[in-house]
Amino acid sequence: MILADGITLLCSDLQVDPQDIVMVVVSWHMKASTMCEYSKEEFFTGLKALGIDSLEKFLERIPFMRSELKDEQKFREIYNFAFGWAKEKGQKSLALDTAIGMWQLLFAEMQWPLVDHWCQFLQARHKKAISEDTWSQLLEFARTIDSALSNYDAEGSWSYLIDEFVEYLNENGIIQDGDSSHSTQKL
Repeated sequence: MILADGITLLCSDLQVDPQDIVMVVVSWHMKASTMCEYSKEEFFTGLKALGIDSLEKFLERIPFMRSELKDEQKFREIYNFAFGWAKEKGQKSLALDTAIGMWQLLFAEMQWPLVDHWCQFLQARHKKAISEDTWSQLLEFARTIDSALSNYDAEGSWSYLIDEFVEYLNENGIIQDGDSSHSTQKL
């Protein structure tokens, strides 16, 4: 097993911060089952799939892996992978603090303008672990609903938590009806 200390050394060799989003992409390629660790099989299978057999080749592949986040389908796969990878072994839900950290990392890449409000809302009102359903639906919400919520349908099939988030935005004057001063990048 390569554990947190080994991954920190790998990051040092790759000249990337261990909390850089590219390490999520690396772990996705490794098909890693748990954050901060790689089994020998995960590591070597991932390297082989990426065509990496030296540190130099690994360094050369970093820009490619970073660019994969710009591909809508790959971003979705990486996003969905992150839920299972980041949750504690044996848990069905993702700890709130971990989910918030992952959302801030992933949505910074996607440039979803409501991510900070979402995280504040969860800390103020939810304070519980995040289900896989909520995790998945949030990506769809961020991709399809503009940041002014002008195309949000309260009768839609969003999870209760997303509906409560929209209410929170309206109650706190973050979004007003007809507010189009916010823009969002769609993937």
